[in-house]
Amino acid sequence: MRLVKMIAQVDMDGCIGCKICERICPTLAMEVVEGKAKVNFELCLSCGNCQQRCPEEAIKMVKREKPFTVFVDPEQVDKKEIERICARAKMNPEQLACYCTETRVKEVVAAILLGADTPEKISQKTGIRTGCKVECIQPALRLLEAADIKPERPEGYQWYGRTPTIWDITDEIKELYSGRGFYFDADIELLEKIARQKENHEEGKNE
Repeated sequence: MRLVKMIAQVDMDGCIGCKICERICPTLAMEVVEGKAKVNFELCLSCGNCQQRCPEEAIKMVKREKPFTVFVDPEQVDKKEIERICARAKMNPEQLACYCTETRVKEVVAAILLGADTPEKISQKTGIRTGCKVECIQPALRLLEAADIKPERPEGYQWYGRTPTIWDITDEIKELYSGRGFYFDADIELLEKIARQKENHEEGKNE
């Protein structure tokens, strides 16, 4: 859950229309229109990316008149569907997808099931990627892929491609490094156990 208290404000006299803010906004809230940056009040989640990167220092964050909360309730969707997508992504529904906003994987999946078919739409609904803006593109892309969704990358620098996980390591690489202290299969077994941890706990409790 993210409480949004601030919003980007553009100094029109200082803005040169360079489009950097437009290309780095994780929620696509910035757009250059007729040579000047324009803020979408509904989409801006006050991540500060635009303010930090503006070469003319023409953007600042100011208090909103009416703060609002960004959150998707996982109870809105079928729990089994959340579990299915998480299992395909090798992720536990309860693990954190975004440390900055404390958004859990199950909330991201719920957003996807409710129609968020790009990382930007996921950010708009959950607030993920509006903290450090660095790490959380990876779980977003992994979960979209697990839901059989392949989004097109927007023009700009909002996200980079999905980095390989341990499950993507080939047998050839495993064999090459097996004698150097790497235990890929053991690591995979442990990570998959963590991904299923809550499920196993519930099964044991039911028994």
